[in-house]
Amino acid sequence: MFRSILFLLLTTTLLCSQSQTDLAYYLPQDISYNESIPTPQSIIGHNVGEWHITHDKLVHYMYALANASDRITIEDRGKTFEDRPLILLTITSPQNHQNLDKIKTKHLDATEKNSTTFKNRPVVVYQGYSIHGNEPSGSNAALLVAYYLAAAEGAEIENLLNNTVILFDPSFNPDGLQRFAYWANTNRNINLNPDPNDREYSEVWPGGRTNHYWFDMNRDWLPVQLPESRARIKTFHDWLPNILTDHHEMGTNSSFFFQPGIPSRTHPLTPKLNQELTKGIAEYHAKALDKIGSLYYSEESFDDFYYGKGSTFPDINGGIGILFEQASSRGHVQESDNGLLTFPFTIRNQFTASLSTLSAAVGMRQEILKYQHDFFKNARNEASKEKNKAIVFGNTKDASRTKHLAEILYRHKIKFHELKTDFTEDGKTFKKGNAFIVPKNQKNTRLINAMFEKRTSFQDSLFYDISAWTFPLAFNLDYSETTTANAGNVINELKHKRGGVTSKSEYAYLFEWHEYYTPKLLNKILNKGLRAKVSLKQFRSNGKSYDYGTIMIPAKNQKLNTTELYLFLEDLAQESHITIDAVSTGLNEGIDLGSRNFRSVELPKIALLVGDGMSSYDAGEIWHLLDTRYDIIATKLDTKSIGRADLSRYNTIIMVNSNSGLSETNTKKLKSWIEAGGTLVAYRNALSWLNSKEILKIDFKKRNNIKAKNINFEQRSNFRGAQVIGGAIFNTKIDRTHPINFGITSYELPMFRNTTLFIKADKNSYNNPIQYTEKPLLSGYISEENLDSLSLSVPLKIGRLGRGKIIGFTDNTNFRAFWYGTNRLLMNAVFFRDEM
Repeated sequence: MFRSILFLLLTTTLLCSQSQTDLAYYLPQDISYNESIPTPQSIIGHNVGEWHITHDKLVHYMYALANASDRITIEDRGKTFEDRPLILLTITSPQNHQNLDKIKTKHLDATEKNSTTFKNRPVVVYQGYSIHGNEPSGSNAALLVAYYLAAAEGAEIENLLNNTVILFDPSFNPDGLQRFAYWANTNRNINLNPDPNDREYSEVWPGGRTNHYWFDMNRDWLPVQLPESRARIKTFHDWLPNILTDHHEMGTNSSFFFQPGIPSRTHPLTPKLNQELTKGIAEYHAKALDKIGSLYYSEESFDDFYYGKGSTFPDINGGIGILFEQASSRGHVQESDNGLLTFPFTIRNQFTASLSTLSAAVGMRQEILKYQHDFFKNARNEASKEKNKAIVFGNTKDASRTKHLAEILYRHKIKFHELKTDFTEDGKTFKKGNAFIVPKNQKNTRLINAMFEKRTSFQDSLFYDISAWTFPLAFNLDYSETTTANAGNVINELKHKRGGVTSKSEYAYLFEWHEYYTPKLLNKILNKGLRAKVSLKQFRSNGKSYDYGTIMIPAKNQKLNTTELYLFLEDLAQESHITIDAVSTGLNEGIDLGSRNFRSVELPKIALLVGDGMSSYDAGEIWHLLDTRYDIIATKLDTKSIGRADLSRYNTIIMVNSNSGLSETNTKKLKSWIEAGGTLVAYRNALSWLNSKEILKIDFKKRNNIKAKNINFEQRSNFRGAQVIGGAIFNTKIDRTHPINFGITSYELPMFRNTTLFIKADKNSYNNPIQYTEKPLLSGYISEENLDSLSLSVPLKIGRLGRGKIIGFTDNTNFRAFWYGTNRLLMNAVFFRDEM
């Protein structure tokens, strides 16, 4: 009886709530709206909040608004991986639209000059929504915000539009938004069900949070590795907005959060005034949410430390980033600690915060404009003190890796120069064409510091995201402080190093394994059915030294005749930006080309385990790496499909960070495949599972059982959180003779780590090809206890099982697509597995 009454009450409340999806529920009713402007319903066919907006309908509506309103222009800035448009609306008064280029010029001039006026200049606000696709209230609210800005009438809206230029990004993540809308809509009941156990509220793997390759795009503002990020970063630097808003969702039982975050977790390079202004803007949010009776909080969670997030990236670029987090209905309505949480309610909160942001921008306009002007004025003063100081970075053997770091600088409008000539600094050699010089005396000097600094001292020991991202360490490039004395021309256009074959050979071809794209080249050679071998030792041929891992392609006894082979290799070398040397003899200094120390390389046939139990982030990073950079096909093998899959099709299976997700039957099948000669490459927590299943015996270090002393109940969460390695950079010493390290030119390798798995070093040193140094911390936070455990441990364990082997990494070698420096380790595991 009680359940029946409760269900009746829930249903009655639900129906009442869901009737509030018309515009009156959301929009201010004390003003009029231009009837010539199309409402969302008139274009998309349903009320906002009745269904989850799909990206195609969202785009259709934005174009309809742009066609109907002289307040809006629209542009298509590119495509996602799934070929969806990355649109941007520019919203301002018609008069401002007529003078938009002049407004932009004056706005940017204020960041270049020491004296300017703020009285007659609009403030620039970038409003962006739903960078996580399954946090949809933002993009659904964008329908309403855009309509309001196009249709609202009266003195207040005219004043707002006259004093603002709004860069309006209705969907940061089109692919993810579309994926989640499909899920929520296909599982929607006519009679909406708030039971959190309903399928509607539990997405299938990998969910709609991420983009096509399963990346969390709210971590890519600084690395800029994805097309969605590249479009918005170009817009950002073209305009340098004063405020940028980033609309998210959080747990269903929460309320509504707006920044500032926890004060002690703000990056030290962020000016104190930034947070004070953020707090001033927060008062507008509080007032607006009070008016509609919504619960909220601020300064209790989240932070402003990692500059790669949307709400923090503006802080190092003279703007103010603001994070909004709305409790998520994750569908159309769901039970919560705060009562029934409806989708329209979540949309209304996001809409309200959008308008309060614009009210704050207008109300604090001169204060905010002055802040940006002073930010860059102070930055220029700091830069002038650097005079002719500079940073040089590069690698003498890998122009591509160097170029890809330079690409990031280029996208952030950081100036850098080519080298006049080769030179040595701090014992490191920098080669013209393989290195660049970044002057410290330039406008973006603070951004340069944020990208290149190594930081090991912190005010707080808890981090919402990673605590280190030092870019030259991520790329494993030499870098050093230098002067501009060695600087040549400013780089205005980045070009890849020219590749090619030195000449036609009737004997053999050689190329070293140092360049970033050598795996792409080798894979295409093997895929053509050609024979290739790898050198296990160093040697000299024709007066040139060749390193461990050099690839040799015999000219004879191939599928192609010598002319066809030469032309084929020439095309591949140019495409991969690699030089291939033609040799006319097999006689060398050191091993000869017919030596048994040249071993045949087999074409990789890869399966990547995905699905339940597997980390979609880690799997997506590997999928992206193989597919977009190396043109290597990997079968995405779902864990639920292993039972019926013919595993003999693959010689390599990759298992990412996971709790496995495999049944006992499938575990036995995987084990049998390894015993028959397969190679399993495993990452992070998968190693614990392999150890528990006795597939790979691992001697883990026991973590110290840290006792809480003088820690009260309120502090317990922070005490535990301080023992987490959220993401930091550590130094290792490597054995360059081991195939896992082929292509790495130095004897040290920076590695990214965000786990507390510690493996004891093997008693035989040759089984420790990568080992953390005694004092490994390079950049980021780690507790003293964890640092002690990490010292002299190993991030790699290689074991045998029958005729096969397991290659296990405790660390993510492919982190967020910008950890170029350790991508090589996975490629070596894939290509040279038989030699380990």
